[in-house]
Amino acid sequence: MTLTVNQAAGSLRVAIREATAGLVDREQLAELMILAAVAQEHLLVVGPPGTAKSAVVRRVAQSLGGQYFEYLLGRFTEPSELFGPVNLGKLREGLVETDVAGMLPEAEIAFLDEVFLGSTAILNTLLGLLNERQFRRGHTRISCPLRVCVGAANSLPEDEGLAAFADRFLLHVFVEPVADHRLEDLLAGGWAAGQSKVMAAAELSSLDVLNRAVPKVDLEGVRMPLAQAIRLLRQAHIPLSDRRIVKAQQLIAAATVLAGRETAGRADLWPLLYVIPTAAGQHSAREVLRELLAEASHSLLHAVVEQVAQQPLARLSRLTESADLLLADDISADTRLKLEALLREIDANFDPEQIPVELGERRKRLVAAVSGV
Repeated sequence: MTLTVNQAAGSLRVAIREATAGLVDREQLAELMILAAVAQEHLLVVGPPGTAKSAVVRRVAQSLGGQYFEYLLGRFTEPSELFGPVNLGKLREGLVETDVAGMLPEAEIAFLDEVFLGSTAILNTLLGLLNERQFRRGHTRISCPLRVCVGAANSLPEDEGLAAFADRFLLHVFVEPVADHRLEDLLAGGWAAGQSKVMAAAELSSLDVLNRAVPKVDLEGVRMPLAQAIRLLRQAHIPLSDRRIVKAQQLIAAATVLAGRETAGRADLWPLLYVIPTAAGQHSAREVLRELLAEASHSLLHAVVEQVAQQPLARLSRLTESADLLLADDISADTRLKLEALLREIDANFDPEQIPVELGERRKRLVAAVSGV
């Protein structure tokens, strides 16, 4: 059966939910990974050790299926550890070919931890693999099926050469340890996640459908507000290279496709924030672009848009989905507590007179479920 764009996007939403079950405040990372995969770009995750960077990537990969490759780089990592050893049989014939079986050149989803610790030989080879999906080493020339590569590091590099390599990751996201007020959720969720196995909730064929739809998105209506946003960033001394500006359109188109639309609007411009390569730049840009980002919305990428917009309407899709999921469950004591918590969050974000119709209807059903009516 051939999937429609909406069906493909829906399966990815299920994959995100499956992958992030129990992982507190990490939905944003999973959603950006999906956005990167649909845009056929790469994601750099920067944050201290122990913030579940690898856990999220690994679980999203398990939920999507496909060939996965993961490696922790170090100062003494050899290229063969990533790309495969020299084929000794071919070497006897005078040909330097690489046996790539099970290695990075065959991966569809890849995670490279401490990516900036790689040697010059590794990083130079990675450039071709990331940019062109081509692996070239010795006499070996192969096309790679790579959908998305996630690189991780504790901090951005200061070395200019490494900074140029970091620029090949179009999306940058910065993660912090879970806040104090959510430590109980962290403990409970982490324990539950450790006891459960991630099930495949989507297939890479879903990505194929969405990948093909991205170039067809009509961006004409957002180019003027996008250009104005970039001017505002420049005025605030938040520079973006021409390359990153042009490629930002790929992310905007991918966000539009994931929302089930063919024409991009102002609500789809939010990925621009994650094209800014530094944490300080992203922080400043939230203030500079406050009015534009307040319009951000998305029916599938709930957490990342909430983080960008920080407005009640940006929470609408998540609250609606949460209500539907809870109302579909049997009403147990645990479910009742969750229903009550969701009702409190809805009431904290929306006045009764201003609540959107679709959420208002669900609120009535939540009240009835809590009351046992």
